[in-house]
Amino acid sequence: MTKILLVEAHAIVRIATKLILNEILGPVNIHESQSFGASLDQLASDQFDLVMLDLTIPEGESYHMIQKLRAIQPGVRILIFSAKDESLYAPHYLKAGANGYLTKLAPDAEIKKAILAVLNDERYVSTTVRQQLGHNTSTTGLNHDSPLQYLSPREMEVMDLLLKGKWTKEIAGELKITISSVSTYKTRIFEKLEVSNLIEMFNKVQLYSGSQS
Repeated sequence: MTKILLVEAHAIVRIATKLILNEILGPVNIHESQSFGASLDQLASDQFDLVMLDLTIPEGESYHMIQKLRAIQPGVRILIFSAKDESLYAPHYLKAGANGYLTKLAPDAEIKKAILAVLNDERYVSTTVRQQLGHNTSTTGLNHDSPLQYLSPREMEVMDLLLKGKWTKEIAGELKITISSVSTYKTRIFEKLEVSNLIEMFNKVQLYSGSQS
């Protein structure tokens, strides 16, 4: 029987996901974890076919989570299941070693497609991200012409919150870093993207993430 570890903090999301998994796969053994630390403990004590990982899980460590999961079970399949903007995050998590990136806003048919693909040892990304990458689903990085590829994981997180209209103090609180650190990351982001303000940053992200309409 397929064994899945669902790493998700919100009970309502876990319940809904379990229903979808049972509908797609039939009888399936689903274990749940509400924090990243707990998921590592579960991987150390049991073998899983698939890990469905939310990026905002408590104790989460950004892109380093992939490496830590693989250190315990090198062959486990990892499907990112997140509400974060796939055009920004999917290429980086694929490059870090995830088998797929699925947005929580995806329709049921897309969720089914993603889960079955990853369980069949295929890499899954949406059509939008595939076009953005400019290659097939085996591609593991951003287009080499994109300045977004030079941002560190923390810079990506800060940029994401800036794009959402968060103030420096709000970002510091959410990421549990100092206000001065946020300002430093913001300066680095502007330098790497070669922009001088938030509007220019927004436009450049749209250009390179493929999110323009």
